[in-house]
Amino acid sequence: MIKSLKNLLSISIGLALLLSSCTKQEEISDFIVNEGAVARLDSTLQAYVNSGNVAGISALIYEKDQEVYFNAFGFANKEKNIPMDRNTIVQIYSMTKPITGTSLMTLYEEGKFQLDDPLEKYAPEFANMKVYQGVDENGKMILVDAERPVTIRDITRHTAGFPNRDNIPGLSEVMKEKDARSYENTLTVMAEKIGSTPLWFQPGTQWEYGQSVDVQAFLVERISGIPYKEYVQEHVLGPLKMNDTRYVVREEDLDRFSAAYQRTGEGQLTQMPDSVAHAFNLKKWPLTPGGFGLTSTLDDYMTFARMLVNEGTLNGTTILKPETVKLMATNHLPDSVTERSWLPSKGRVGFGIDFAVRTDPPASAEEMNGVVGEFFWDGAASTLFWVDPVNELTAVMFVQLFPYDGISLHKNFRDAVYGKIDMNPTP
Repeated sequence: MIKSLKNLLSISIGLALLLSSCTKQEEISDFIVNEGAVARLDSTLQAYVNSGNVAGISALIYEKDQEVYFNAFGFANKEKNIPMDRNTIVQIYSMTKPITGTSLMTLYEEGKFQLDDPLEKYAPEFANMKVYQGVDENGKMILVDAERPVTIRDITRHTAGFPNRDNIPGLSEVMKEKDARSYENTLTVMAEKIGSTPLWFQPGTQWEYGQSVDVQAFLVERISGIPYKEYVQEHVLGPLKMNDTRYVVREEDLDRFSAAYQRTGEGQLTQMPDSVAHAFNLKKWPLTPGGFGLTSTLDDYMTFARMLVNEGTLNGTTILKPETVKLMATNHLPDSVTERSWLPSKGRVGFGIDFAVRTDPPASAEEMNGVVGEFFWDGAASTLFWVDPVNELTAVMFVQLFPYDGISLHKNFRDAVYGKIDMNPTP
């Protein structure tokens, strides 16, 4: 009798374990990043290193609040034989921008400004702006008054009109002479220089990437009365314990700081001198830009992304309210803004507050993969991150490669995560 009871108990436990295992396998298979996706990701990233088009690359993905993928391939520094790793520090360039936007929106939540407030209300440096209309027969710029003031919404969605090209007759020369982004400028000096440069187009009429987020950092400093570097540390980086995200890389961390590479042809990479590639991050400069300049690690930036997918709160720390994150992740570009520079290359997207926002699914297999409602951005050294609220998924991919993604890295990484786009799915 006792033996029979023991056998029954053993069978019951076995069945329970089997059911538990099946349930777990079913749960895993329900994830976007399942075993097939992991295999695709490993194969895709390894192939870029094997081909010689990338020196080192790493990626981290969370789904439904669980880590579902991490791997690193190749070298952070080939000359020194230092492998790419989880704690490698990289320059994130424009992935600085969403952090700046988050800082700005903490002030919005305090009622310090409204998005449609004129920028000049807080920064008279941007009052009475002039707008470029070309040059006359003598090469002198033709200027007219701005039809309306630049608003704070304009600087969060890149419709302010600030010029950002080197081929605008007359205007590009003024930009070069003022050199607003010189590392030697404080944010206040930078703002004075940008504010005294004519706008390239009427505010709100075009999308043109540029200096808008640097102006956001200046605005944070102006409204809060606190130096921007201190503000972002106190209100975003510090509370989230993003301890490896900073402008200046500490001496003791330099061996973790990835080298940067220039791709000159198929399978041809040149390691850039650290004195050139890392010039901004090796010493403290007067400029603390909002549009570029921060360095970070995979886990630090993933912490930021997870805070966003969790609607502003992570591990009991609240940075923003859910409605503020939703506002940032909502398209703010009206249909009337038809001139959008290279933004359409990101897929069928609009632009929110320092994020591209996916508004429609891909219309072809060649477009960037992604889910409607996703918001994201990337960096000049080909880094990328996105937040997919639909699948509760966040992805961060780090590499240090110039020029910016000339090898379809972002497209192939996205396809590895979601599977290649099928325009004729089986019913």
